[in-house]
Amino acid sequence: MLILWTYALPPLLLLAALAWGYAARRRNVNIVDSLWSLFFLLASAIYLAAAGTAMPAALLLFAMVACWAVRLSVHLFIRNHGKAEDHRYAAMRARNPRFNQQSLFTVFGLQAVLAWLISLPLASALLSPAPLHPLHLAGAGLFVIGLTFEAVADWQLARFKARPDSRGKVLDSGLWRYSRHPNYFGEAVIWWSFYLFALASGAAWTVIAPLLMTVLLLKVSGVSLLEKDIHQRRPAYRHYIETTSAFIPWKPGAQVTTMSSAQEPR
Repeated sequence: MLILWTYALPPLLLLAALAWGYAARRRNVNIVDSLWSLFFLLASAIYLAAAGTAMPAALLLFAMVACWAVRLSVHLFIRNHGKAEDHRYAAMRARNPRFNQQSLFTVFGLQAVLAWLISLPLASALLSPAPLHPLHLAGAGLFVIGLTFEAVADWQLARFKARPDSRGKVLDSGLWRYSRHPNYFGEAVIWWSFYLFALASGAAWTVIAPLLMTVLLLKVSGVSLLEKDIHQRRPAYRHYIETTSAFIPWKPGAQVTTMSSAQEPR
C-alpha cells in the first residue's frame, strides 16, 4: 500500500507547479487556497485507479471526497477571484523580494507535499477497501454533519460580508453564534469521517492525518493565525472571544448584542 501511496506525489507536485506558473505571472498566489482540496481529489482518483477495484465503500469515499473538494474549491475561487493577494502572502512577498520564485517551493510545493502526507487515510481506504461495514456508515453520517457545518458557515459568512452594513461588524448569528470558526470545525469533522473509512480497512495508524489536520486548523493556519492579534487590532472582538467557543460549537456564555468588530474571513 505504501508503494502505491507514493504514486500520487509526482502528479500532485506537477499540479502545484502548473498552478505556481499561473500565480507567478499574476504575482498573486491566492489560487493556492482553492487548489488545496483538489490535491486530495487528484490523489484519491489515483488511489482508486491503482486499486483496480470498484468496491462500494471505495466508491462512496471517493464520492465524499469529490463532493467536499469541489464545493470548497469553487467557494474559495469565487471568494478570492479578482481580489488582492491575501494579507498572509502579501506580507511574505513584502519581506522577501524573491517570493515570486520561491513560492514554488514555500507555498505550492509545500502544500502539495502536505496534502500527500495527509491523504494517507484516503490511500489506505481506497487501495485496500473493506466490505461495507458500520464504520463506513458512521463515516458517511459524520461527513454529512461536517460538510453541512462547513458549507452553511461559509454561506452565512459570505451573505454577511455582502451586506452593505456589515463593514466593521462581527457575525455572531447562525452557526457563528455557537463557534467562532464553525467552518474549521466542519473541516475537522470531515477529516475524521475519512479516517473512519481507513479504520474499517484496518489502518488505525493513519490517525496521524486527522490529528495533524485538527492541529493545523487549531494551532497553525486556522484559529490561532486568524486570532493572533485580532483583539489588539479590534478591541471589541475580545467580547466575542469571551462569550463564544473558538472551535467546537457550544452554548454562548452570554448573548452578544453589539456588532462592532470585524470577523476575519476564512
